[in-house]
Amino acid sequence: MDSTSFSNRLKDKIEAIETELRRVIPDRISDTWARTQCGHDLHSIEVGLWQRISDPARDLLDRGGKRWRPLLMLLCAEMYGDWHLALPLTPMVEIAHNGSLIVDDIEDGAVQRRGEQAEHIKFGMDLALNAGNLMYFLPARVIDSASFTDAQRLLLHRYYVEDMVRLHFGQGLDILWHRDHQNIPSEEQYRQMCRLKTGGLSRLAARAAVIAVEGQEQNAEALGAVAEDFGACFQIIDDVKNLGPGVPGKQRGDDIIEGKKSLPIILYLNRHPDHKPQIRRYFEIAGGADQEAAWRAVGDLIALITPSGCLQEAEQQARGLLADTIDKLERIAPPSTARDQLVGLVDLLITG
Repeated sequence: MDSTSFSNRLKDKIEAIETELRRVIPDRISDTWARTQCGHDLHSIEVGLWQRISDPARDLLDRGGKRWRPLLMLLCAEMYGDWHLALPLTPMVEIAHNGSLIVDDIEDGAVQRRGEQAEHIKFGMDLALNAGNLMYFLPARVIDSASFTDAQRLLLHRYYVEDMVRLHFGQGLDILWHRDHQNIPSEEQYRQMCRLKTGGLSRLAARAAVIAVEGQEQNAEALGAVAEDFGACFQIIDDVKNLGPGVPGKQRGDDIIEGKKSLPIILYLNRHPDHKPQIRRYFEIAGGADQEAAWRAVGDLIALITPSGCLQEAEQQARGLLADTIDKLERIAPPSTARDQLVGLVDLLITG
């Protein structure tokens, strides 16, 4: 199934998600919106200032994105009840994800995101960093504004904090490995990083969805574990594509510029440990100030590892994890159209 036909099947959900995102961060900021979000009288602050504060956030959201995290949330909700009950929570995973992209680009020194200038280049480092952090906290307020019981709210807040912490520990591991070219993570360490960094918001989407439709906490935990593995699959494939055909909206091989020790690199060094000094040198040059030399090192490193089959092996690992994870999903969730669509969504993301 191609992405267009699949999107058409989920058109109502996609449109509903976009409406929710604009409710939380509107195109044009009003005094009412600002006072509602900050919780007190803000008449002395010009509305144009609130607009400028939120502009980097809205700009990145307007560039699109796959929106697979909120879609995953709604499909998980539909497996156990009425997906509309989880709809107000979708900004939690999508806006928080976009906030992490702004911060991630600052940490990595990235120049491009979704085919345009990174937000810290377009709006300035300080305003972009503030917007990224705002996108962590603002969407959590939907928990209290939606029609949930106190017990649901308490659990949803707990889930949000838990999985945002996991996301930041995962990102922290990635950063440490970026900077230290002597320290190459093991395959299992890398997969655990993926579960934390990318699987965190997937886990949040699934767990929150079940609670939103008044499902059982044990079902939320089981589905959250499955969703976390889906997120890890997505990250592995994304890393493979970065060194292979490239990722739309990013420069091919920019993971090497950032110093990222992705699974293909790890697999290559497992086979050729004597090449570690050479790989380390490529990373050092790629992270240097000489841009011409940096991108030449990127090309040389990709040319070195590509014939080894490590890219294909990493992709096969992701596909194997995907098959195992789908099997787990089918064991814990009853047959339904929503379950089939969820499988189709992750399969399209990972193998499409």
